Amino acid sequence: MKRRDVIKGLTLVPIAGGLVGSAQSALANPTTSSLLGAAPTSAATAFRGPEVYRALGVEPVINCRGTFTIIGASTLVPEAKEAMYNAQSNYVQLDELAMGVGKRLAELSGAEWGVVSCGCAGGIKISTMAAVTGGNPEKLVRIPDLSGFEKTEVIIPGHSRNTYDHAVRNVGVTIITVNTQEEFEAAMNSRTAMVYMMPTKPGDTGPLSVYAISKAAKAKGIPVFVDAAAEALTLNPNVHLADGATIVAYSGGKAIRGPQSAGLLLGEKKFLMATWQASAPHHGAGRDNKVGKEEQIGMVAAVEAWLKRNHAQEEITWTGYLETIEKRVSTIQGISTNIRQPIGLDNRTPNLTISWDPAKFNASGQDIATYLSTTSPRIALSAGGGGKGAAANTTSISVAAWMMQPGDDKIVAERIFAALSMKRPPIPEMKAPAATITGRWDVTVEYFTETSKHTFFIEQQDSNWLKGSHKSTFTTNELEGTIEGSEVKFKSASRMLADNVPFTFSGTIAGDTMSGMIHHGEYLTSKFTAKKYIQPSTRQKIVVPVGPPLSS
Repeated sequence: MKRRDVIKGLTLVPIAGGLVGSAQSALANPTTSSLLGAAPTSAATAFRGPEVYRALGVEPVINCRGTFTIIGASTLVPEAKEAMYNAQSNYVQLDELAMGVGKRLAELSGAEWGVVSCGCAGGIKISTMAAVTGGNPEKLVRIPDLSGFEKTEVIIPGHSRNTYDHAVRNVGVTIITVNTQEEFEAAMNSRTAMVYMMPTKPGDTGPLSVYAISKAAKAKGIPVFVDAAAEALTLNPNVHLADGATIVAYSGGKAIRGPQSAGLLLGEKKFLMATWQASAPHHGAGRDNKVGKEEQIGMVAAVEAWLKRNHAQEEITWTGYLETIEKRVSTIQGISTNIRQPIGLDNRTPNLTISWDPAKFNASGQDIATYLSTTSPRIALSAGGGGKGAAANTTSISVAAWMMQPGDDKIVAERIFAALSMKRPPIPEMKAPAATITGRWDVTVEYFTETSKHTFFIEQQDSNWLKGSHKSTFTTNELEGTIEGSEVKFKSASRMLADNVPFTFSGTIAGDTMSGMIHHGEYLTSKFTAKKYIQPSTRQKIVVPVGPPLSS
């Protein structure tokens, strides 16, 4: 999954739904169903291993999905953990530390300079601030009011628009989206502060590649920022800097396995000096980009460790984890498996796909993923299926190996084997709908501290199946779902350029009202109530005017 595609899979760890029959019984068991709000353990065990989380009533997760921030991304390499522990016991002047860190990162990477930011997104923000200020502190303290600034625009290729470019927009700049190389070159002008883009294949010289954009931008003195957050780190040289980028940014807590809240910026020293100026401990709009002394030292240690790590052997080990799981589940009749080796730099990990016919197992991939994520020990993995043609009768789960810990493979193998071996009754036929609900519904949505007015237009009801539209606060979205008895479930999404807010409604019908919950993926939940709009029954004949009006 590309970084820009993360928004398409917002519910990273399934917490709703489940299997039928025996699986539903398992989820209803207090031992398993309380995992998302377990009772705290005693204070005596509060800070030992996973008990540090259980002490707060939070059950840890075995990560078979990837470096997603919402499930903790990665674990620290031992070198970073030790360096951070040593760094916390002393004080240091942070500007002096940043100069030492910048020089060391330059030595390690082959770049001119380096900066440790507050995550990759923080690095995007302070780099945008550097681009509009040029290091002028009088401008810095005025952000996001860019009145009087010469540089106020950032160009982003259409293929690079993503939810993370909020970090660019937060500075107050105007985003210029381009879709061809010709549009890009025409868009550059005296107001262009920076180009922000996702990586393209190293060495690619085609239109809108890092190389082509950097060549054209540098001829006009415009810096190019490449967001390589989830990529494997390349050094001496860095592939994107070699293609001409001014700055390349990485997430510290993904492939590099440094501090999870840190980011790594490499590139031109002058630009990165302005970037550091925009970051904490300095005041201004970047003060929230605070990076502690421990994180800076931990990031340097992680980069040093990266150069020493045997990456080929790591991938062999990860593949071994998947082979353990594959061997176990392959004994189940009707299961097929496929291990895919990584290609390229982005989210570089072997993946195991386990597939089956959902009609024969009475469970979909999402059912199995939900069951594994909500019963102990919890496992986060991906679900798929429901394709076209021959793949229409296939469903699957997928295991990503690179964030698994030693011993996880055996636990995961047994858990998946048990889940797929469960005997389940056939999925029951859908209940007949209790009502016809076509028409307009006036909806009230209760967020945490705001009440918002929405509208449903349910245009089609084909037995249990619903289609229509959902008018939310700012957009009108396609709506589809089901009604079984008095239970309704439908979904829509408020889609905007680079953003997607999902709405999954689940509730009950009672006469001309319905009510229930809305799941917003990463944006948590809200409540809704809806009342069917009844057209006034008064009848009035329409009189067509004759001649021009004699009054107004």
